[in-house]
Amino acid sequence: MKSTETSSWSNALRIYLHPRVIGMLSLGFSAGLPLLLILGTLSFWLREAGIDRATIGHLSWIGLAYSFKWLWSPLVDRMPLPVLTRLLGRRRSWLFLSQIIITIALIGMAFTDPLLNLTQLVFFALAVAFASATQDIALDAYRIEAVAIELQGAMAATYQGGYRIAMILASAGVLWIAAAMDASETTYEHFPWQVAYLAMACSMVVGLMTTLIIREPNVVYNQQVSENEKIALQRMATWNLSPRINKALAWLYSALIAPFRDFIVRHGRQALMILALIAIYRISDVVMGVMSNPFYVDMGYTKDEVATISKVYGVIMTIAGAAIGGVLTAKIGIMRTLFLGAILSAATNLLFVWLAGQGHNVSGLILTISADNLAAGIASSAFIAYLSGLTNSAYSATQYALFSSVMLLLPKFIAGFSGQFVDAYGYENFFIATAIIGLPVLILVWMAGQARFEKTNEK
Repeated sequence: MKSTETSSWSNALRIYLHPRVIGMLSLGFSAGLPLLLILGTLSFWLREAGIDRATIGHLSWIGLAYSFKWLWSPLVDRMPLPVLTRLLGRRRSWLFLSQIIITIALIGMAFTDPLLNLTQLVFFALAVAFASATQDIALDAYRIEAVAIELQGAMAATYQGGYRIAMILASAGVLWIAAAMDASETTYEHFPWQVAYLAMACSMVVGLMTTLIIREPNVVYNQQVSENEKIALQRMATWNLSPRINKALAWLYSALIAPFRDFIVRHGRQALMILALIAIYRISDVVMGVMSNPFYVDMGYTKDEVATISKVYGVIMTIAGAAIGGVLTAKIGIMRTLFLGAILSAATNLLFVWLAGQGHNVSGLILTISADNLAAGIASSAFIAYLSGLTNSAYSATQYALFSSVMLLLPKFIAGFSGQFVDAYGYENFFIATAIIGLPVLILVWMAGQARFEKTNEK
């Protein structure tokens, strides 16, 4: 019996040797790099520059670009780019364009001092956010189309591994570079942050080179799309419009309406419950994350301390969490791993409550960051696999963009008030609140699991 179990776990681990699974590591890196540079790390920079917490909290709404990416995802799904689409293909052309814009906008952020021109810095940060969201649309579609559903857990895990490595670089790496270039920890200087953000812009080369190397996935999707257009054309034939207008309207129907109609038709009465789960699954982490770096600053931790701990322990635990999440998804199923990830995400926020009462405690910071990253890795791998399984390959970019947008909209909106909450009630109460708002997730995961079980039995 033990030999059989060992073989079963060995087979579960072997999925990480698939070439496309391995390739997702560098693609995940490209996706993860911009996020913290306009959110958590930027909040550290702004706080050190003397920007008040309420303003920092409001500026986290820059991240809402990720929540509205479903609005332009149909264009990424269907619209070819001049020259680039012919040379690189449908997915890679949009990846390449978005990565170029991210790189240029990061350079713009690097050369802008928030004390002298906060508005300009926000403009460049918004450009990073919109380009990064566009990159996510194309990359998520590529990931879903590249392999079968059985490998999506592993794809999500390696994607998260690369994503988290990039996030560590964009947080710990930036802080370490800024600290190394900073002559004094007691006074604010723009130059160290300029060097750090220029280094991040250079790091986008990883994404650009990977985009040029990978191949387009071999997915048959045109048949279903064309069938939708044919149906729309037949319905509009009675409208007495010109053929050109009919064709344009049919394209709009197929690109904008059909993807959402397809999701509702396939999931029926469970569609709203699924969307509700997506909307709040990551709420504990997202809301808490905006104030984590200002918390470190206010607790007296230096850039070197936060960077070193995040770099060493954060990298190890996030990669471990993502890998564990991928294996658990293959071994015990997506829904059970989702449930475990939800529990861990809420529970680890309580460690920040404990840390707030410890004062300047480096060992406590190590424990808290390690546990938080491990939980996030497990939850993210399972959640990405779950979302991937909900899509139809005919509309993978549009549908996944809808899911990931819904995932971020409510949490990021609430997170915008996090600075005001901390000012009014303190860090301890804030972290407790972020744990409590994660409890309804457990109920929705259980309901989604029951619905999935019933649907499987019906088949």
